[in-house]
Amino acid sequence: MSPRERLTDALYGLGWSTVKKLPEPAAVRLGQTVADLAWRKRGTGVRRLESNYARVVPDTSPERLAELSRAGMRSYLRYWMESFRLPAWSEARIRAGFDPKDVHHLTDGIASDRGVVLALPHMANWDLAGAWVTTELRTPFTTVAERLRPESLYDRFVAYREGLGMEVLPHSGGSAFGTLARRLRDGGLVCLVAERDLSASGVAVDFFGDIATMPAGPALLAQQTDALLLPVTLWYDDSPVMQGRVHPPIEVPRSGTRAEKTSVMTQALADAFASGIADHPEDWHMLQRLWRADLDPARRGPGGTA
Repeated sequence: MSPRERLTDALYGLGWSTVKKLPEPAAVRLGQTVADLAWRKRGTGVRRLESNYARVVPDTSPERLAELSRAGMRSYLRYWMESFRLPAWSEARIRAGFDPKDVHHLTDGIASDRGVVLALPHMANWDLAGAWVTTELRTPFTTVAERLRPESLYDRFVAYREGLGMEVLPHSGGSAFGTLARRLRDGGLVCLVAERDLSASGVAVDFFGDIATMPAGPALLAQQTDALLLPVTLWYDDSPVMQGRVHPPIEVPRSGTRAEKTSVMTQALADAFASGIADHPEDWHMLQRLWRADLDPARRGPGGTA
């Protein structure tokens, strides 16, 4: 493990061991202070966040983009402060901490034993939404986590999410899709953060007027298992309670090849994500490159394709 990896692991460990012990108002103030410091420093992540917001809110002024990126960093640090504290939250606090709209789409799907795929972008606090599902709905689910370096940091995230009632599979290794499909055929629930493709087999979609590549997994799982595919978007307001919406199900097209069906379904998923992000851009925590035009040439493939 390199010195930088040891430092990263130590900082996350400190967060989970120390921040969860703080009174909530102190944790909120700490998150805002760290966010404002990072925003003023204008590192790579902040500049990328602002660039991404420029696509979501086109033709806006530099001053408005700066305000939006500051709000975005505060939202992002709120996610981290809540996540560090979630293991210490009571079940009552978790249940009261999330107020999803149109949740009947999810509860009806769970009751049908058909299997449900929840797909959501990096908005607000997806870990809190997952903890609410396992606590309020008493429904376990399976998810996938990107392998992080150092390995000890990945292990921390797995332990953290398993402690919230989730089954966590590694993104790499090739066996995750088969396990997810089995869970769905058994009538289970699968939750996937799904607007950033981590593979070389993503689907091109129109996203805020330009081409991005999103993972094919949610659409393929729905096709192969007859599971319900439900987009979810999340956001914060001025209260301690996170808000959210379960969007109507995305149906499998009646005709077309598997690739054509996957393309149509993934575009519908992107459209649902875009509607939520457009309404609450500051709660979309995308500090990485997403659109094809922003990717490094080496990652675009022959002819500029991703």
